[in-house]
Amino acid sequence: MSKIILTGDRPTGKLHVGHYVGSLKRRVELQNSGEYDKIFIMIADAQALTDNADNPEKVRQNIIEVALDYLSVGLDPAKSDIFIQSQISQLTELTFYYMNLVTVSRLQRNPTVKSEIQMRNFEASIPVGFFCYPISQAADITAFKATTVPAGEDQEPMIEQTREIVRKFNSVYGDTLVEPQILLPDNKVCLRLPGTDGKAKMSKSLGNCIYLSDTEEDVKKKVMSMYTDPDHIKVSDPGKIEGNTVFTYLDAFSKEEDFGLFLPEYNNLDELKDHYKRGGLGDVKVKKFLLNVLNKELEPIRNRRHEYEKDIPYVYEILKQGTKNAYEVAEQTLSEVKAAMKINYFDDVQLIKAQSEKYSG
Repeated sequence: MSKIILTGDRPTGKLHVGHYVGSLKRRVELQNSGEYDKIFIMIADAQALTDNADNPEKVRQNIIEVALDYLSVGLDPAKSDIFIQSQISQLTELTFYYMNLVTVSRLQRNPTVKSEIQMRNFEASIPVGFFCYPISQAADITAFKATTVPAGEDQEPMIEQTREIVRKFNSVYGDTLVEPQILLPDNKVCLRLPGTDGKAKMSKSLGNCIYLSDTEEDVKKKVMSMYTDPDHIKVSDPGKIEGNTVFTYLDAFSKEEDFGLFLPEYNNLDELKDHYKRGGLGDVKVKKFLLNVLNKELEPIRNRRHEYEKDIPYVYEILKQGTKNAYEVAEQTLSEVKAAMKINYFDDVQLIKAQSEKYSG
């Protein structure tokens, strides 16, 4: 069986370093590993509209932002098909068929849906499209017969719901769909990078994100104002590592060779942490080291983005071709689904022949 990846993001804003360490960097590694037969990267605009229906322009304008971020981190259109979800009409049709295989109570029990509803204050009035997005996500995954879905732990209930739909469909209609597996980040620190203010989640509305497209000066301002240990007032004070955002970012981004480049008095991060914990190491010095580490990682990303920004029509051509490729694959899957469900009336030669013989006599 072919090994196929499907992954993607909602275009509700520029992508930040949390996206980078949580998924984007891994996608590039998987893309370049040669282990997968096909890789589909979806810009999930239709899903974004489930809670942005009154502001479609926000979604529309961020398509290009996400596409530029994808290309700038190293996703290669020669190796990965980058496509726009809303342009693949087969996904909507598959969602409609799958709705018959899922109960309302099962959707209500989905922990990811419950937490997302609470986060968006939808308890009193839940848009049906948002409530049903686990079914839509199952359509996205199965349309491309994805075997692997790189995602964070918070998405495990969603992937399990997809597997349930696949098992139900195959038991009713015969083996047609592929059951996917989740691929979790291999670095636990990268599962959820906190905001620069120490809050658990990066959010554009909270203003606590470092974006991939931020300038060097933007990154400097954000790093130098980053949350650390509030009790570490003097350099001589012992400091806490746990909950200290600067060290969380160093866990996610720093490599051993960075110390030789930017902080040669330490051999590795463990030594830096030990010094901070016993006192005698100031926050400013640690932040400057983090700033150097981040800019080393982000500089080539910025440079690639600037090159793609010079030719936006070319970026749209990449999206157009990726969408065309995705459309053809989804069309084949839909054809197989309709055949399994016996609703491919015009293509069913045996049905037409049998009925013709029935009524001709």
